[in-house]
Amino acid sequence: MFVDSRLVGAGTEVRTGVCVIGAGVAGLTLAMEFERAGVDAVVLESGGLQPDGATADLYRGETRGLPYVFADGSRYRYFGGSSNGWAGYCRPLAPIDFAQREWVPDSGWPLDASALEPYLPRAHDFLDLGPFDYRLPEWIGRIDRSDVRRFPMPQDSRLEDLMTRFCVPTSLRGRYLDPMRHSRHVSVYLYANATQIELMPESDRVGRIEVKTLTGGRFSVSAKSFVVACGGIENARLLLASNRQVPAGIGNRYDIVGRYFADHPWLTVGRMRYAPHLRGNRLYDRMHQHKSQVMAVDGRYFGAQLALKPAVQQHERLLNAHLNLASVFRGAGSRAARAWIGLARRIKGLPEVQSSLFGELRTLALTPAGAATFALARRLRLFGDLHLEVVCEPSPNRNSRVTLSSRNDALGMPRVVVDWQMDDSVKRTIDRTAAIAAEELRTAGVAEVELFKPIQESGWPDEAPASWRNLGSWHHMGTTRMHTSPSHGVVDDHCRVHGVENLYIAGSSVFPTYGANFPTLTIVALAIRLADRLRAEAGGSR
Repeated sequence: MFVDSRLVGAGTEVRTGVCVIGAGVAGLTLAMEFERAGVDAVVLESGGLQPDGATADLYRGETRGLPYVFADGSRYRYFGGSSNGWAGYCRPLAPIDFAQREWVPDSGWPLDASALEPYLPRAHDFLDLGPFDYRLPEWIGRIDRSDVRRFPMPQDSRLEDLMTRFCVPTSLRGRYLDPMRHSRHVSVYLYANATQIELMPESDRVGRIEVKTLTGGRFSVSAKSFVVACGGIENARLLLASNRQVPAGIGNRYDIVGRYFADHPWLTVGRMRYAPHLRGNRLYDRMHQHKSQVMAVDGRYFGAQLALKPAVQQHERLLNAHLNLASVFRGAGSRAARAWIGLARRIKGLPEVQSSLFGELRTLALTPAGAATFALARRLRLFGDLHLEVVCEPSPNRNSRVTLSSRNDALGMPRVVVDWQMDDSVKRTIDRTAAIAAEELRTAGVAEVELFKPIQESGWPDEAPASWRNLGSWHHMGTTRMHTSPSHGVVDDHCRVHGVENLYIAGSSVFPTYGANFPTLTIVALAIRLADRLRAEAGGSR
């Protein structure tokens, strides 16, 4: 059931079993699990069913450290959350991602990969991915195409290939709109902005959430349990801003909330030319994966990436990373191409603040040939170069953080300051991973690789070639990290905030280390695991 919060009477107290803040990937996972289990719940969603500029503005803030765009284009503050702009990549984290690695300070989860294994098939069901199956040779064999082939790498190669699945369609808004509209146990309050977490007097329990609307409305929600599921930046923001009773913010006794902010740097590191017998191979080329019927089995889409084997990572003392190949449309990277992409996003209703509408139209008018070349190349899928890309695991960095600004938004909440920092271990991993991959591909006779200048020499680019708007991948992680000790983490291994009996966090903000994989599948698995725990506490049945 949907409720328009702008129509809720001032001073109303809504009572429920579980209150979930956010209707993005984690929040909707929890909502659907509660609905199936018969657990009464309220979900507070800041936006409506469609994007609107006033609500999107609440995400904006300041940037320090590495150049970083973190508002429009990467987060979507309406029903469905970031799934409204997600590319659909899914793969579980690797066992090494959960391990404590002595060459990676502050690494390791307080649980291992096996703890999430029971929840991954259910996460596949939620995302409509089909059976939980990542056996790449079997999938390739089922389509039997000459242009979809694994590389002929020797057994002692330092590279391995990894399979990725794609969620199509990507938006959870479309998939779960009707189930939530007709839900019996879950009420989704739209245009409801959680602005304060209030503790019970002289207690370690949350009593209620203060809610405001942009139209001036105010009410509250009380519950037995509360889950903050607003995303990797907003989770930290809400805890820090809830400082009326605890000056440092809820869960921030040891100054951990907001620290360890991370994203996956995604960079183009070189150009490739296939050996003649492999030209046209689509398996590892991300431009031929998502929504490509060539790369589909029974309507399920897949692709592959390359990575260094875990033993090589350990021997080289590297972070995890994976490698994409990416065919580039002719004309990509030009001012005309950027303007064309910006205008296309506007037409689709996606927020775009990197340039103005006037600026985009002016650029297209001044460069008609470049715009036409790029548009035609996309239409006819005409490619030029083949690029080698690295998506790297960031190392945990205490000084990379989200803090509160002195400026307030329209609700009176402090805006955020995002200070993204990465150390030299990330640069070294990118350079060394690229060098090893180039050597292995040449030795195996797969391709010739021309690497660009190493990042350790050139420094971080102001704009990553892989994405003209950002150096990162918009995977906001780590700001409420998981650890058994409250002095080293914000939540325990069940995602409960240390020192607060009934407050939980859902989403990738709890990741203590991040892997090089896409976080969505792990977010959903953790949310299902949390839903089972809260369902048991509430007495519901699955």
